[in-house]
Amino acid sequence: MRYLALLYWEEDRRPSPASPGYGEVLAGYAAANRSFREAGVMLGANALENVESAVTVKLRDGARIVTDGPFAETKERLGGYYLFDCADMAEALDLAARIPAARYGTIEVRPVLELDMPNPE
Repeated sequence: MRYLALLYWEEDRRPSPASPGYGEVLAGYAAANRSFREAGVMLGANALENVESAVTVKLRDGARIVTDGPFAETKERLGGYYLFDCADMAEALDLAARIPAARYGTIEVRPVLELDMPNPE
């Protein structure tokens, strides 16, 4: 089953290239990614640009509404994700705990809803 691990943190708690220990954080991500790949559980992972680059789209009464920024005001911002293929939630939680962002933020783990969608081709 696939699980999505969403990485959230407060901007002032996220390590930056200028902060002490930043190299350690990068090394932690490299080690976690390597172990996830070797175990064959990582289907994908990416960091996201800062929230200031976000754009929100919604459709109301047939009209597209585009606004800058995230859809809700919150202290914690979505900064990246991992997509895992795991046996169960327990395994997904074990993997999420190895992501360095767990030390300075929050990781939300959710099962992917597997829908049987027709192929559009």
